[in-house]
Order: sequence, then structure tokens, then C-alpha cells
Amino acid sequence: MAACTRGCAPAVRLCQKLNRLKTLDDDMMSTSLKRCLSTVDLAMLGVGGMVGSGLYVLTGTVAKDTAGPAVVLSFLIAGFASLLAAFCYAEFGARVPKTGSAYMFTYVSVGEIWAFLIGWNVILEYMIGGAAVARAWSGYLDSMFNHTIQNFTETHILRWEVPFLAHYPDLLAAGILVIATFFISFGVQVSSWLNHIFSTVSMVVIVFILVFGFMLAEPANWSLKEGGFAPFGVSGVMAGTATCFYAFVGFDVIAASSEEARNPQKAIPIATAISLGMAATAYILVSTVLTLMVPWHTLDPNSALSDAFFRRGYAWAGYIVAIGSICAMNTVLLSNLFSLPRIVYAMAEDGLFFSFFSRVNPLTKVPVNAILVSGILMATMALIFDLEALVQFLSIGTLLAYTFVAASIIVLRFQPEKTSSKSNSSTSPNPNSEPSPAASESQNIAPDSGELKEYESFSDKLQLVEMQKTHERRGPGQLKGRWEPYLGRVLGDYEPGEVVAFSVLGLMVSSLSLSSVVVFGNNQLNLPVWVFVLLLVMFSSAYLLSLALIWAHEPQSNTKTFQVPLVPFVPGASILVNIFLMLKLSPHTWIRFVVWLAAGLLVYFGYGIWHSKEGLRELQPKDMAARYVVLPSGSLVETVQSVQPEGQADGQRPASSPGSSADDQHSKR
Repeated sequence: MAACTRGCAPAVRLCQKLNRLKTLDDDMMSTSLKRCLSTVDLAMLGVGGMVGSGLYVLTGTVAKDTAGPAVVLSFLIAGFASLLAAFCYAEFGARVPKTGSAYMFTYVSVGEIWAFLIGWNVILEYMIGGAAVARAWSGYLDSMFNHTIQNFTETHILRWEVPFLAHYPDLLAAGILVIATFFISFGVQVSSWLNHIFSTVSMVVIVFILVFGFMLAEPANWSLKEGGFAPFGVSGVMAGTATCFYAFVGFDVIAASSEEARNPQKAIPIATAISLGMAATAYILVSTVLTLMVPWHTLDPNSALSDAFFRRGYAWAGYIVAIGSICAMNTVLLSNLFSLPRIVYAMAEDGLFFSFFSRVNPLTKVPVNAILVSGILMATMALIFDLEALVQFLSIGTLLAYTFVAASIIVLRFQPEKTSSKSNSSTSPNPNSEPSPAASESQNIAPDSGELKEYESFSDKLQLVEMQKTHERRGPGQLKGRWEPYLGRVLGDYEPGEVVAFSVLGLMVSSLSLSSVVVFGNNQLNLPVWVFVLLLVMFSSAYLLSLALIWAHEPQSNTKTFQVPLVPFVPGASILVNIFLMLKLSPHTWIRFVVWLAAGLLVYFGYGIWHSKEGLRELQPKDMAARYVVLPSGSLVETVQSVQPEGQADGQRPASSPGSSADDQHSKR
């Protein structure tokens, strides 16, 4: 047995390293970055990250190929599903106002390796997303000039036929990324001003589309003659929801900017709500206008809005729409270039990524090295790679981050609150003193009247104890008093928060199992009906049981910052939705995801685990009192005195008696 224990010790230490949590500073507002962003700045960043080319392209594509005019319902449901994830990001951004977004949130609540993998995937997500938007921007502008730029490049510069590479180098896309990187490196205020300009122009164009579009609306385009409001049925609405969900990806830029917000506790939740509400309203109204202007089955998926105005005889309006589209893509581009370097900076600052990226420019107060390298890599990808096959990879990284952030909310909400020894000593000035037995047995406070009431019989006292157990509020992570008589024997011996952590794991496993049955049960697996129903009931019961076990424990009662309502139900629903959407992705996306994860693990085990600041903090000596308390030097007071500086030790009295020892202990507290 002893040999087995010694053999397992290295594995136990490795697991402890992989799952260690980030230690936050007492002063959460201290930062080397510049806190200058207001609520309006953050809201505009969120709107810019969400309302991009999808408004001009995605609405027409989903309406024609997937949902018809019911694309309005698809955007409504997708907006609600995104709200679940946005709630979680808003709470973390207000509670932990540090840059890093999903990476940071996972690090403080789940563990180091999980945080690294989330950050690693978010890096690729922003990298591909920025390059893809730049190529879309280039292609849209080139199409306005009859593809003159593409023809000139292929004829006079270069053209190749290589797998996974573009047919020609997209110099325009690379150039816009280099220019944007140059401006962003000047500081967060410059980035915010640029975003304000482009977002304002984009919103003015959206207002023009809505006003002019409703003037041209024809309700007959929703009639049965044209196929009705929902020609593809409920399945088409839900399939459209899965696609429309990605239109709202981008609000996490607000949480990523929390370390540069003036008042993150208030600004992050408000900005998240405003930006998500504005984006959802824009998508729903624009899709309504589009399907009312022309029949949904005649839409041009590539340029639906411009084509709709052209077919109604207003070709000049197409140029206004094109200006709005380019400005909207600029805001998404700025959002990606703004968020990516801050994720890299946060990982480098924690020692999990190369320290070169943690340098902050003393004048502009931005991570300049991370910005420049990210911009150059993004421009290189946009220059030579064919990103169409990689664009779907964006979804899996985003959904994985959403899932872990939702799980982190539950874990952190039910963690025991950390209290300092100073506060403990102030509440109990004499820990050795005990209440008088006579007083405790003869008098108690009646819970309803607040008066002293005397109890003579043992049964009366037993009833009072049970009432107090039922009504008292326990510490976070502990079983609620009302459930103690029913679950106390089974769950009462666990540490606070331990049952919740296992329940969160069960929640994620049951969500994965339930989603797998729904997605693959009828088609790929061809399960019999009774097996399908049985598995559905089993995994649904496990999912609900996990939620019930979490709910049966006491949450933290911190009301200083925004909190997600209805925990664990809102984060639990977010986990289920995110995992369901992940399983709807193609197998090739999962293969690329596994390959990228393997590369990330090489980086972590080759560099991150050895340079982690949390690991270095564990190697530092603890306070001297804790180091010498195990020495057989007598009482605790003598132990503490033995490590005091000489100037202080001379003024201390030797502990000659138990009474003086107790006095010294109290004075040191």
C-alpha cells in the first residue's frame, strides 16, 4: 500500500499542477493597462463585434436556403440563446475585471490547463476570424469595381494553384490588416474612436435600410402564394437558429476589455445588455424588411440587401448599403485585432505563453508586441490562405469558450468565500473561550419573537435545533438547511463546493450525452424508437438531477456586482445549447480542432507548465510562522517569537505561563 502511494505521488502532483487556480490580487483594479473606456465605448465595441458582414450576407442566406421569412424567429431564438452566454460573461467581467475573457474566467475557477486550452482556441478563433473578415472586405470592395483588383493581381503579380492556398495573394486584405494594426498600437482610445466612427456610419445605414425598406414593404411576400411565413417548418427555423447564433459572436470583446474599463463593475453588464439588445434588434428588423421587400425565394445570398433595392428600382441605394457593409466589416476587424492581443497578453502575463508578449508600452499602455505580432500573422493568413475551409472552425472555439465560462459561473458561485484571519479573529476575539453550559441549555432565542424562551424538556430543545437547522443560512457550497434531513446523510460529509464541482461535471457529461442522442440518434445511429426514447429519458433525468443537486446548495450572497439570475439554470441551459451546436458541426471541423489542441498541449507542456507564475508562487517560501510552526519548540507563542525580527523580538515577553501565552496570541491577532 505504501509503495502504491509512493508510485501515485508524481501523478497526484501533476494533476495538482494541471488544475491549480489563478490567485487574484486583493486590488482588482490595479493594472499596467490604461483604464479609460466608458460604458458607451464598451457598448460600441460590442455592437461593432456583432453587427458585421453577417447583417448584409447572413440574413439573405438563411432566409433563402434555410428558414424563409421565419428567419425573424431564428434570429430571435438565437439572440435569446446568446443572452444566456452573455449573462455569464457580464458577471465575470464585473467580478474579475482583468483582461483575458474566457481564458481568465476559466483560470480562476476551473484550472490551469483548461484555461490554457480555452485561450489557445480563442487565439485561433480571432486569428482566422480577422483574416476571413479582411478577405470578405477585400472581395466586397473589389466586386464594386467589377473585380478589377483581382484581375490585375492575377495578371501582373502572381497566381498559383496550391491546395489550401488562395488562387492569388490578396494584397488588399493584408494591407487593411496592417493599417488597422498600426492604428490599434497607438492605444485603446484610438481604437475606440475608430470603432465609434465606423459603428456610427454602420448604424446610420441600418436606419436608412429600415426606414426606406419598410416604405417598400409588401405583406403579400409573406402570404401562402409565396410559400408562407415558415415554408421550411419548425425544423427550418431551428436550423436557421443554429446558423444565426454565430451572428451574435463578438460580445466577448466587452469582457476582454474589462481591465481597460473605468468602472467595470457597472459598465460591463450594462454595455453587454445594450450591445446585445441593439444587435438583436438590428438583425430581426433587417431580416423582416428584406423578406417583405422581395419574395424570399428570389433573394441573392451574396448581396441580398443591395440586390433587393436594385430589383425595386433603387440601384443608388445599393451603394449606400455597400458603404454600410464595409464600415460594419471594419468594426468586426477592429474587434478581432483588439481582443486577440489581450488574450495573448493575459496568457503571457501568467507565464503560460512566451513572456515577450507581456510587454506593455509605457506611453500607449497597450501590449504592443502582442498587437504587432498578431496583426502580422493575421495579415499573412489573409494574404495567402484560402480561409473558406477554416471559417467553420471559428464556431467550435467560440462554443467551447461559452461552455467553460458557463460552467465556471456555477463553480465560482458555490465556492466557499475566502475570509482572512483578521476578520475571523475580529469576530471571535477569544477562540479558546466556550459558552456557558448552563446558559446554553437553559435559554434560547425564539426564532419568531426574538425573545428569550426557556426550554425544560429535551424534546423541546431537539425541535428547536431542527428548526434552526432548517431556517439557518449556511456557508457557500454547503447543503441548504431545508435539505439536511433528506440529503444530509449522503452529502453532508463532503467539503463545501465539492458536490457542486462533481455535479457540474455530471451536467456537462449529461448535456453531451443528451445532445448526442438528439443529433445522431435517428440518422447516423439509426436507433430503434424505444431505445431513442429510453436514452432521452435517462440523460434528461441525469441533466435535471445535476441541476437539482447544485440548486440544493447555498450560493454566495455577494450583491456588489452583477450576478447571473437563476443560477444554475441559466448557465446550465447555456451549456446544453452550446454543446448541442458543437455537435452540429462537421467532422472535418472536429479533426482540425483535435490537431490544434494537440499543438496547444505541446506548447503548454513544453513551456507553460514550467513558467507558470502560479507554479513559481507555490515554490516560494511561505510566511515564516507557517514554516516553523511544526518545530517542537513549545507553545505557539514561542514559535512565532522565534521568527520575529530582532528589533521586535526584544520587546516581546517570554511565554512563561498559559495565561500570558493566550494574551500574546490575542494581541498578535
